Amino acid sequence: MIHDPLRTDPHPEGQDSGEQGQGERVAKALARAGVASRRDVERLIEAGRVAINGRTLTTPAVKVEPGDILTVDGEVVGEAEPARLFRYHKPVGLVTTHKDPQGRPTVFEALPPGLPRLISVGRLDLNSEGLLLLTNDGELARALETPKTGIVRRYRARAHGRITQDKLDTLKDGVTVDGVRYGALEAKLDKAKEGPSVANLWITVTLAEGKNREVRKVLESVGLKVNRLIRLSYGPFALGTLGVGEVEEVGPRVIREQLAEHIDPDNLPKGDRPQYYVKKSAAAKRREAGLRDQSLTREAQPEVAEARKAKPEYKSGWAKPKKKASPHRKAPPKPGPAVIGPDPVAGRQPPRGAKPQAGAGKAASFKSGGFKGSSPKGAGFKGGAKAPGSGRAGPRPSGPGGPKGSSPPRQSSGARPSGPRSGGGRGPRG
Repeated sequence: MIHDPLRTDPHPEGQDSGEQGQGERVAKALARAGVASRRDVERLIEAGRVAINGRTLTTPAVKVEPGDILTVDGEVVGEAEPARLFRYHKPVGLVTTHKDPQGRPTVFEALPPGLPRLISVGRLDLNSEGLLLLTNDGELARALETPKTGIVRRYRARAHGRITQDKLDTLKDGVTVDGVRYGALEAKLDKAKEGPSVANLWITVTLAEGKNREVRKVLESVGLKVNRLIRLSYGPFALGTLGVGEVEEVGPRVIREQLAEHIDPDNLPKGDRPQYYVKKSAAAKRREAGLRDQSLTREAQPEVAEARKAKPEYKSGWAKPKKKASPHRKAPPKPGPAVIGPDPVAGRQPPRGAKPQAGAGKAASFKSGGFKGSSPKGAGFKGGAKAPGSGRAGPRPSGPGGPKGSSPPRQSSGARPSGPRSGGGRGPRG
């Protein structure tokens, strides 16, 4: 709070303001400033840890007016900033508290620098892991914790023992353990692996109450011993791919859309982008895209593995992507001209009087009895033939195509051998 040195103390020594003035109650002011929830602020006041303008408070029935200086444990509490919310992946071995009497490491000691003073929304015990919500707004934390709001929490529990789904269904009616009544709890048996003496079970647990060690105690009441507990979601916020020990701020727009009913309108954040952002390297993004965190195995989150195996579904009217041709695939060879020569199959010379028959992409075949079909361009007899209309004949064919002194074979109607043409051929001149 901002102090005005010209302003006299409105609360003389030994007197409390009670409900006088137009300010804000001290518990609400400290809750909005992110010190603690209202109930915890009342406990701090009872312990004599809260002071206003240097005077220790003995009752929470005090209002804070503009210019008053609030301190907690001697530290000045600044002006309340808009509500902020963070997702944190709590690892095993950390206590969810600011100070631990036993000296164990705490969640808030493990947080990275650059964050405001935060309080937790609910707790995760020392041996539990997963999603933990952190906020600077004590009122918001209290609203999300109370069973009245009915916010659903989802866990994955690994337990030892033997049980059936019918037995787990009895927990929907609630159960009393050591004199404490626990509300409805939904437990689904996901996976069971038989061992020599006991079974290892994975169970998904959904509840909306969240008492101290509730999941462990309720499952123990039906004969199961939980040895691993992971919180997957808290209300609309999920753990997702957040790595162990990582923290990520929820955007202001998401807070306004999801939590507006639990936040004072004057304390709603503005804008669309979060203030705290950690830029990840390209290598880190590739690791996250290809690997799941080691603490969240496929057994712990089987739906992740199933989602990866599932093929994309296409709705009616959507165009499916076309398959791209491989750039290394060779195009089929183009059909070339037929060439007279030895039979490529039998390795023998064509018979006497045979004429070439061209096929698409195949070597010319020979059939006695005439030329079948039209000859492709460039095909002809060795040595050339008489060009039609030229008036002179080329040299007689030699070799196996015909003996010396024999005349060139008669041309079929509609076909002519390809050879030197009149007026521009390459044949010998007469």
